[in-house]
Amino acid sequence: MGPFPTQRETSGLPPQLPPPGHAVTRTSLAGNPLAPAAGRRFVRTALADWSGAGLPAAALLGQRVADDLILVVDELVTNAVVHAGTTVELLLRLEEPAEDRPAAVVLEVSDHHPTRPLQSTRPGSGAGEDGMEEYGRGLQLVAALAECWGITYRSGLKTVWARLPLDDWETGTLVTGSGPGAGEPAAEPAVRRGLRAAGILAPVPRPAARDEREWIDRGAPSFLAEASDLLAGQLDEDMVAALAGQLLVPRLGDWCAFWLEGCDGGEPRLARVWHADESALERLRAVLEKEPPRLTEAAGTAPVRLAWPEAAGEGSALAYRLVAGGQAYGTLLLGHRTPCRVPERVTALVEDFARRVALAIGAARRYTRQATISRVLQRGLLPSRVARIPGVESCVVYEPSDEGLAGGDFYDVFQSGAGAPGAPARWCFMLGDVQGSGPEAAVVTGLARPWLRLLAREGHPVGHVLERLNRLLLDESMEAAEAAALVVAAAGGQEPLAPVQPRFLSLLYGELQPLGPEEGGGARCTLACAGHPLPLLLRPDGTVTQAASPQLLLGVVDDVRFQSQSFRLAPGDTLLCVTDGVTERRAPSGRMFDDGDGLARALAECAGLPARDVGDRLRQAVHSFGETPVRDDLALLVLQAR
Repeated sequence: MGPFPTQRETSGLPPQLPPPGHAVTRTSLAGNPLAPAAGRRFVRTALADWSGAGLPAAALLGQRVADDLILVVDELVTNAVVHAGTTVELLLRLEEPAEDRPAAVVLEVSDHHPTRPLQSTRPGSGAGEDGMEEYGRGLQLVAALAECWGITYRSGLKTVWARLPLDDWETGTLVTGSGPGAGEPAAEPAVRRGLRAAGILAPVPRPAARDEREWIDRGAPSFLAEASDLLAGQLDEDMVAALAGQLLVPRLGDWCAFWLEGCDGGEPRLARVWHADESALERLRAVLEKEPPRLTEAAGTAPVRLAWPEAAGEGSALAYRLVAGGQAYGTLLLGHRTPCRVPERVTALVEDFARRVALAIGAARRYTRQATISRVLQRGLLPSRVARIPGVESCVVYEPSDEGLAGGDFYDVFQSGAGAPGAPARWCFMLGDVQGSGPEAAVVTGLARPWLRLLAREGHPVGHVLERLNRLLLDESMEAAEAAALVVAAAGGQEPLAPVQPRFLSLLYGELQPLGPEEGGGARCTLACAGHPLPLLLRPDGTVTQAASPQLLLGVVDDVRFQSQSFRLAPGDTLLCVTDGVTERRAPSGRMFDDGDGLARALAECAGLPARDVGDRLRQAVHSFGETPVRDDLALLVLQAR
């Protein structure tokens, strides 16, 4: 089973903490071949438990629901095990009916290796009992059986979810709440989904010759629209080739192959081979790898007849250049078992399809280049490692909103040196948030963190460090405004003056000095908070207090003095620092995560946990608070004295 195109998501990730009146159950499955069977058993057990508990929606949990859930869970868990190879988290939630939606079961399958590329086939799977290759059905099955579904990528986690409504299989009636239209028939949705799933599971032969013209005339627009929709969301060129092969074979050919040109102009590589006969696939690949097709620019995008590979027996083969926007991305070779001439209407359809494949490959390559640039920038904007503080355990959770590009949020933990002669070594920590996001925020991040390191290593007290950084930000903003004005003046005043974004920065900055056994252990903490969410101090007994006082944002006022607070971080104490991506996370009702001291209450529940577990639990709580994925940068810094 392949990955899901993100453009087909119909909503964000459902919350993992159930609303009142809902039932939820979850489990962890080992990443081995036994996981799919364990997932199927888990589904049956969960459905039985819900039915035994007498929940209202459980009355709708019939055999059809169980079959659909087991089918989707089996596909998703198998995919996670084969292509991610990590532990799989499986969650089921029974949702009671509401006025605006029917009762449903929501399932979530998560793995811990979201960046690993997926392969085109399952090892050793081959064809199914019906002779049809198993790969590729999972995507269509989820879309056929689910009311809505999607995929969410997070740092170290990928979650695929689907919502299956509960309805009566015989009547097709969706069971809804008490609002208008409650309990009315919904055009037999269950029957439609069942028939669609059956069609997906059945083989898809190419139309017979007598029906081919009718299929081309009537089915081609739908085929091309579906292909564009499926290919447009792929961010990996090899996956584009894999999906394109499944769309072509066996509908428009008996086998196909894709050669992709190297980005550096090197030799083309055989990216994908697809054959209707699984047993002939490897033999065909071996023949094709010996010599790639050579098509000149003079061929344009029209099909070119090539010699039929000996390994494929008798037949005909046509080659199409993959060209989009004047850029050549490779070659598509499409083979037919019959040696007769391929109808012109078929070649025209494949030519149009090839252009769409080229567009998708070009988009995937542009994304890959941008992602590479983002990773390079991130290495420069964020610390390569977090310093280890003697006697203090630390944990950093950092999730940028821009998929790998460090933006508005930044952090650092480093040793600042011994300071004055005879003074103990100091470790400094910071957590900041630049106004805005994206490249503009990344520019300020690239300035602020090195400036802070330099000021700290010069031995300035905490309050003075913030004052000097405030002055530097104001100077930088003034210089940017003057430079923009000079550009307008040089253009004779004809160019509109683009607004210069003020470089505001909220920052939590502090120092730690480890204390020896004679002083009771732990560390002496001195910190200051400039326009930032206030840090929280968790005591071993579960008491939570604010560890700093609010002060003005950096980059706003020139002449400002910042005060610092000092306290002892005793063994067992935990200091939590967060950005507004945590405190301002919104629920569907509009309520924010920190409303009513929500963050303090969530932290109190972490009493007794080590620093890493505190960070993981709070990160999960933030994600589960809203139904949609987190849209803002998210950062947490946990410091715990041992």
